[in-house]
Amino acid sequence: MSSHSKPRHLDIPDRPDRNADGHGGGDIVAEAVRPKLKKPPRYKVLLLNDDYTPMAFVVRLLMRVFQMSKAQAEQVTSNVHNQGRGICGVFCREIAETKVRMTMHFAQQNRHPLQCKMERE
Repeated sequence: MSSHSKPRHLDIPDRPDRNADGHGGGDIVAEAVRPKLKKPPRYKVLLLNDDYTPMAFVVRLLMRVFQMSKAQAEQVTSNVHNQGRGICGVFCREIAETKVRMTMHFAQQNRHPLQCKMERE
């Protein structure tokens, strides 16, 4: 090819009202569509009652792991004792899993058989 050759033309419409094949395409309107996002599922973290773990330990655990006030921790501990289980909080899956692990680890470190689990809300 010589340096004086003409540049090749691209198939670009010369008018905005014509599409690539040169025919009129009318007005094209693109609407921004926002997908409806589904909220992630939430999980309840539950303590289960046993006959061996002292209530004072459960209160301390709830204050430490779940950042509850003493009054809140005592109420949840009472629910665990009287109803067989108590809700410590409701979280997204990753946080609920972490809270369960922290609770179980703290109970095991202190040699208590306290059980903790999570349930989808």
